[in-house]
Amino acid sequence: MFDLYGRRREVRAAAADVRRGFRGWRRGRPFWAGLFTLAAGLPIIYFPYVHLTVAGIPLALSTTAGAGALIIGVLLMVLGVTLWFQQQVRAFAGITTLLLVLVSFPVANFGGLFLGMICGLVGGSLACAWAPPTDDAEPPNRSSGAFPVEEGPQ
Repeated sequence: MFDLYGRRREVRAAAADVRRGFRGWRRGRPFWAGLFTLAAGLPIIYFPYVHLTVAGIPLALSTTAGAGALIIGVLLMVLGVTLWFQQQVRAFAGITTLLLVLVSFPVANFGGLFLGMICGLVGGSLACAWAPPTDDAEPPNRSSGAFPVEEGPQ
């Protein structure tokens, strides 16, 4: 017979291990800065090449700067991935992200209709502000109570 419940426990344990491993990987790098920077490139690339329809009226945001939007969007996505895998260049990537997003405002349809611009500003700021974790820092106590384990309510 197939042990369905034993198999579920194994799958849950494996999923918990993967999640724990991802959490450790994420804490050692500017994860959210990379995610926002990566997300900033998507609307900047998308809007110059799509034809929208608003209330039955076709709306084309195509401009002569479509190639500029493509270059800026691809560079932002590369910088987002770089922040994940090369934490040493976080200051360079953060400043470059901020500059590219500011350039995207006039070049790429108001920075991807402000969506890409806002994500890029947040991602670049987070990249510049991130500091690597120190080895001597202890992780916060995640007990269920509001008090540390050693101290309880009096």
